[in-house]
Amino acid sequence: MGTLTSNSPGLVPAPIKGQALNSNYLSFTDAAGGNFAQQYLPELYEAEVERYGNRTIGGFLRMVGAEMPMTSDQVVWSEQNRLHVSYDTAAIGGAGNHDKIVITTEANKDCAIKVNQTIVVQGATGEMTALVTAVPANAGGGATTVTITCLPYTNADFVAGANGLFAQGAAVTVFVYGSEYAKGSAAADGTLTPSFTQHNNKPIILRDEFEVNGSDAAQIGWVEIATEDGASGYLWYLKAESETRLRFEDYMEMSMVEAEKKSGTSTVTVDGSEGLFAAIKDRGQVMDGFGAAIEGTGALADFDLILKQLDKEGSIEENMLFLNRQMALDVDDMLGAVNGSVSGLAASLGASFGLFNNESEMALNLGFSGFRRGSYDFYKSDWKYLNDASTRGVLGLTAIAPGNTVEGVLVPAGTSTVYDQILGQNIRRPFLHVRYRASETEDRRMKSWITGSVGGAYTSSLDAMKVNFLSERCLCVQGANNFVLFQA
Repeated sequence: MGTLTSNSPGLVPAPIKGQALNSNYLSFTDAAGGNFAQQYLPELYEAEVERYGNRTIGGFLRMVGAEMPMTSDQVVWSEQNRLHVSYDTAAIGGAGNHDKIVITTEANKDCAIKVNQTIVVQGATGEMTALVTAVPANAGGGATTVTITCLPYTNADFVAGANGLFAQGAAVTVFVYGSEYAKGSAAADGTLTPSFTQHNNKPIILRDEFEVNGSDAAQIGWVEIATEDGASGYLWYLKAESETRLRFEDYMEMSMVEAEKKSGTSTVTVDGSEGLFAAIKDRGQVMDGFGAAIEGTGALADFDLILKQLDKEGSIEENMLFLNRQMALDVDDMLGAVNGSVSGLAASLGASFGLFNNESEMALNLGFSGFRRGSYDFYKSDWKYLNDASTRGVLGLTAIAPGNTVEGVLVPAGTSTVYDQILGQNIRRPFLHVRYRASETEDRRMKSWITGSVGGAYTSSLDAMKVNFLSERCLCVQGANNFVLFQA
């Protein structure tokens, strides 16, 4: 493999905190550049060279979510639980209790299985169906284990005889698939009351400011500035103010992605907030080391593993993949391997993408913007935030422990249905959306104001213009179980 050597100026912050310094300006007074006292006029390029292209990294949340106002210190929402009854924390009873299953329930909750219901018992050695004959009451609701009695349909119990598939104490999973009653028998007592899972988040306050004194505001430069938001001219402070604003707008999005809630032994004096990455790690799916074996079907097998997990969750058909460069290439290689274009793949696994006239003048497209696998559609896009060398892209340039480099996220498209406790009804919201503080008299989505005595603002005796920026917002990640975080 070749070695790439970068002669980029590096990651030393370009903006200088505080007043304008000599290093902020192009100089002709040093020995290398000559000076303006010389009789020959140099050829000047007035416009700055945009060597980094568009430097802003925002836009991710605008693509996949929405923004809505809120008037409280926190936002609370509830998410539906699963419809059917199953337990993955169960075990066959011990000696003398081979017809019993010990089920671990949540604290202070009864077992949801009822008498005369039919269940499937699955374990490492097979599966058996059984009829539930006894479910003891959870006295006081404080117990965390309930032992139910069952009669298997194919054996006297779960252990003995030729048809007993499990060992005593074997770990099993159980789910209810129906019920069966004898003629004339009464229905079993007990009503299942649906429950919901509640989540909440709190907004954080972001602030920044830019200040220029009156003398510098009145000083013209010879460099013509141009910024991403359209600011232009020969006043250098316009560039500084514009870049401060652009940087703050990026911070508003980056904070929603990276924010963490205060927990554990932290001594910070603020509460924090739950960002996208934190929500997925806590309530979603995490894939470590995707595509470790790109050649052959390694990456495809990893992706199929994700599909199988999505089947267990919301099964949302359309999804967006926002990836860094390496992950995007891995996905392209995975799809290209299906065509047999990757060495090591069996020829029988190759599939043609269609007929086309290949010519020497034609550009060969080796990338994929979308694909369909199983019953799911995926649309792939680069996420600049993960590639930029001054944000998370810098982590890809340094040696860090495996599992700590975010390579991308899978975000479900569409909306989710949640119960709004204020409105008292189900409402539809994008899976990913930002809530910002606002009322009839105050809008804190993106607030800016000018103070001082420079630039037309006469609010104080300060011989400067101070531009203030403020936002108060939080991110709501609803249905996080449908999101996937890719880590290297």
